[in-house]
Amino acid sequence: MLLTDYVKVSNIAIDEMLFDEADLSRSMDKIELVNYHQEVEHNGIKFWAYNAGHVLGAAMFMVEIAGVRILYTGDFSRQEDRHLMAAEIPNMNVDILIVESTYGVQVHEPRIERELRFTGIVHDTVRRGGRCLIPVFALGRAQELLLILDEYWTAHPELQHIPIYYASSLAKKAMTIYKTYINMMNDRIKALADLGNPFKFKNIANLKGMSDFDDSGPCVVMASPGMLQSGLSRELFEKWCSDRRNGVLIASYCVEGTLAKHIMSEPSEITTSSGLSVPLNMSVDYISFSAHSDFIQTSEFIDILQPPHVVLVHGDANEMSRLKQSLVAKYEGKNVTVHSPKNCQTLDLEFRSEKVAKIVGSLATPLVESLVVKADPSQKEATADATDTLIKPTRRDVTVKVSGVIVRKDFAHSIMSPEELGTFTQLKTNIMNQKLSVPYNQTFFMLVASLSRMFDEIVQENKEGLQKLIIFGCVSLSHVPTENQITVEWESNPINDMIADSAISILLQLESNPASIKALPPLTEKVKEGTVTNEKDDSALTELLGRIRLILEAQFGPMEIITAIEDIDAEIEEEQDAFPGSLLQLDWENSIAQVDLLNKRVVCDNAPLRERVSSVLQRAHTAVFPICK
Repeated sequence: MLLTDYVKVSNIAIDEMLFDEADLSRSMDKIELVNYHQEVEHNGIKFWAYNAGHVLGAAMFMVEIAGVRILYTGDFSRQEDRHLMAAEIPNMNVDILIVESTYGVQVHEPRIERELRFTGIVHDTVRRGGRCLIPVFALGRAQELLLILDEYWTAHPELQHIPIYYASSLAKKAMTIYKTYINMMNDRIKALADLGNPFKFKNIANLKGMSDFDDSGPCVVMASPGMLQSGLSRELFEKWCSDRRNGVLIASYCVEGTLAKHIMSEPSEITTSSGLSVPLNMSVDYISFSAHSDFIQTSEFIDILQPPHVVLVHGDANEMSRLKQSLVAKYEGKNVTVHSPKNCQTLDLEFRSEKVAKIVGSLATPLVESLVVKADPSQKEATADATDTLIKPTRRDVTVKVSGVIVRKDFAHSIMSPEELGTFTQLKTNIMNQKLSVPYNQTFFMLVASLSRMFDEIVQENKEGLQKLIIFGCVSLSHVPTENQITVEWESNPINDMIADSAISILLQLESNPASIKALPPLTEKVKEGTVTNEKDDSALTELLGRIRLILEAQFGPMEIITAIEDIDAEIEEEQDAFPGSLLQLDWENSIAQVDLLNKRVVCDNAPLRERVSSVLQRAHTAVFPICK
């Protein structure tokens, strides 16, 4: 309705208009109705509305993005008036409050006092035989003032012969909405509605236009627009402004540069729309019935919500600056930061919120089982039947480890099994089998010998002329004696890829430098049989432990083998496998450390030395021993 009226009253060229009535009509099918407090979600962004108290249907919006809540008040009022409720206060934490600063640090007159002053000025104007012009906006304040005037006229029979008009086609259309949505107004209007619709006025009539207006005596006319820029309110003002009996009562907010703002400074004359200068003799009064928040309402609103960030918008630059200074002084030393960005200026704020992931699918089963309510027979309560008892449930507190994939959709996180991605998401899982052929002109036995030094578990298979090695049951190397190549196959994943890369590296090394195999120690019988476990072979193990000892001695100096049982520390003796030469002792700056090379144990009273030896021992094991499953 407002946008249609905007199109009708716009005086810009058609080709410069952003939209026309046809565009508005087509947009109606795309509009979705939302109730107060109804949560709507789009692409992970949630939002819902609160009553803003400004005009009928005005809403503040709470927007939640990744757990960060932003409350945008728009135009709002925390003061209940004749028909509207005060703006709601959300019962939750707000991280950013974007709030209007229309009135800056100004404070509204108390409602009862301004209503008395308003009716008094109107009464005095018509009693002296004058016409009272009240420029108003079509929505909100017009209905508020009509309720006040109709009630005042009803209480003063001596005034009922003086007509009251509201002259706005838009206000007339809006009146139908006000008559319909009584349920969205305050308790006072709801109570009056039991006796009859409060917006069916007894003493007020609609004025269609100047042709229907009998301008022959005192009257009260409420006309739009509220800032006297054009329209019927401007026409009546120019007609009446020279008569001292008449009066104009500004009851709405006025911006700089408008006629309404100009006459509040009481100039001696004004310029009409036609360019003529006429004297301004009529009385000019200003009473703010604006339903915008004032300083007291805004600061109390911030006090209750305590948002870390307050962003001031919708206000004159000077008023906004004064409001910011007052709020900064008020909240000095508190966790409230006030911002007043200029138009089109970007405001960057950082937030770190906790991320919560929901476990779904089969991964949740062990969690549910661990939290099953179990009966505690020691906790019993008698029932109505003395033969029965109720057993109070108790809950177990346990820790369950789960392994899965984290999936993020918008701002929500879920943990699930990879096999269930297709069930709980739109993602699909695939298995990638890789196959690579590597040229190889050496013997298969050389390959087995080389791989056995790298990997702890290798199984050899010979089937119908096909020689095959399987490393850790996941990477296979196949060789046909008549073909000069090795085929490597594996199911791709991070671990299998690493194993396959190592095996291929050995293949390429053998092909480019086959003489390197001569430097390797002799193979054990287990290698020849097909299953390689070098760590369990005594001769190989002795050689590997010798290499670890050389690494330690390079760091800490000569080490001695412990042979006497009475010299072995009790902590090491408990886990000793009694492998010859695996127990060593070193003397480092008057600190003694005993080292179990096989079990990677270090006993020493000097904590820094113990940690250093343990670290070197762990790295030596990693470097010397074959990769184990």
